[in-house]
Amino acid sequence: MLMPKRVKYRKQMRGRMRGKDQRGSEIHFGEYGLQAMEPGWITQRQIEAARRAMVRALKRRGKVWIRIFPDKPVTQRAAETRMGKGKGSVDHWVAVVRPGRMLFELASAEDDETARKALRLASHKLPIKVQIRTNRTSDVIGGGK
Repeated sequence: MLMPKRVKYRKQMRGRMRGKDQRGSEIHFGEYGLQAMEPGWITQRQIEAARRAMVRALKRRGKVWIRIFPDKPVTQRAAETRMGKGKGSVDHWVAVVRPGRMLFELASAEDDETARKALRLASHKLPIKVQIRTNRTSDVIGGGK
């Protein structure tokens, strides 16, 4: 699973997800990309599930880049615990995603249809709306989820 090796502070506040993402909104490595359309938290498990779906759809022929990393700790209290006694311990890690962020990139050895299918399968594993983009003049292939 993806998580940082070490962090300066163990626990973080929730924060806000206002505005669009300026950085990381272009395709830099592959030919196709999966771009976020709305803000949200993507967990390490969701990232891994999407990656596996893409790799299986490509039959290990293409190359996949993960452009997000879960570096925000999310804490959770134990079940049936009384109020007080401080903040809970770190339960899992999330990547904070804002609209416009390129989540995954793909260089497919196969045809257009295979790459599109792989990215569509990956989009079903994610909790936010995404769109499939291509490197060719930043074409939008499919909107929505």
